[in-house]
Amino acid sequence: MRKVALLLVILSLVALPGRCELDLNPAPAPETPPRPALAPLSDAPLEEGLPFDVACGAVLLAEQDSGQVILEMNADTPRPVASVTKLMTILLTLEALDGGRVAQDDVVTVSDTAAGMGGSQVLLDAGERQTVGQLLKAMVVGSANDAAVALAEVLYGGEAACAAEMNRRAKALGMADTMFVNCTGLPAEGQHTTARDVARMSRAVFSHERYYEFSRLWMEDFDHGDGRVTQLVNTNRLIRLMDGCDGGKTGSTREAGYCISATARRGDMRLVAVVLGAGSGKERFAIARQLLEYGFANYRRYPVAAKGARIRGGLPVTGGRRDAVSLMLDGDLTLLVPRGGEGAVELIPELPERLAAPVAAGQVVGSVTVKQGGRAVARIPVVACEDVEPRGLGSGLRRLWRAWPTAG
Repeated sequence: MRKVALLLVILSLVALPGRCELDLNPAPAPETPPRPALAPLSDAPLEEGLPFDVACGAVLLAEQDSGQVILEMNADTPRPVASVTKLMTILLTLEALDGGRVAQDDVVTVSDTAAGMGGSQVLLDAGERQTVGQLLKAMVVGSANDAAVALAEVLYGGEAACAAEMNRRAKALGMADTMFVNCTGLPAEGQHTTARDVARMSRAVFSHERYYEFSRLWMEDFDHGDGRVTQLVNTNRLIRLMDGCDGGKTGSTREAGYCISATARRGDMRLVAVVLGAGSGKERFAIARQLLEYGFANYRRYPVAAKGARIRGGLPVTGGRRDAVSLMLDGDLTLLVPRGGEGAVELIPELPERLAAPVAAGQVVGSVTVKQGGRAVARIPVVACEDVEPRGLGSGLRRLWRAWPTAG
């Protein structure tokens, strides 16, 4: 019995590759899988300068999934953006719906404050009862200030508290040059953002499928429940003017000029175009469309690597029961490349000459650097495919077993 007890102790102390302790009380799996994190927006554009002239204050064109910026102008200059601000209010509402804090059919009683909002509105009455879903639709389609404040009140108790949460969320998204004072974008001292930060905020909104239930609507009747109906007309005309455009947010005030953040999808590629400070509504739509059409015409998504893809050959292992271990990539990567420019993408492995046993399956042993046009743009981890145990572990245990005296 003493030998058995000792062997159990030894085995419990030996860390064999690939082994783990059994969790007898595992945490329950979440009901909704976590949303995949968006790749960060790139700091530099793929092209220097703009290939065409634009009459506005700032622009930026980026690809949704990779975050790669294609074109930009004055992208980091702080400026007001009017109702484009509501993208953050929309984002907080979408995240509250996804998290179960509210439901689309929850009923909201409209306050005097919300009903009294000026600017674009859906003409809510104080005391009117509307669902969260209806208010969100009014904000997305009609840019309704009264609906935005009603949602801010139900989510955070008031517009000031909502603005504080908007700033916290902006910081988490990396929007370093943004300050929100209200949830509508109506002129307010100290409220500003940049084209780059608008792109960051836009990509977060455009990653929610629920958003497109509303953003694709062109005209919709808004029933106030008392026999009165307000017709909502989408402020984003590009959803009717441009193939593939299915979302975006407009805004205009005297100080901000005419602004838009628009998105369009063709095939497997979604682009985001930000236009700030145009001279008219017609000009902002024309510039946004020109940016998007340029991106679709000149770029494509190029699948560079797939998680689990094997690397040719193996890596030598010293002191192991196997002489080599197989390797594979531990990450997916799709890049935005100029059409016909796939040859400019290089994959450069960075691996040691050999490994020492033990090696665990999934152990990071090196990486592959991805270069585009000679510039490093990504690094993909390389991991071992299987365990490699050290030689002599079993024979050592057997010798110890034989040497241990038996109970007399």
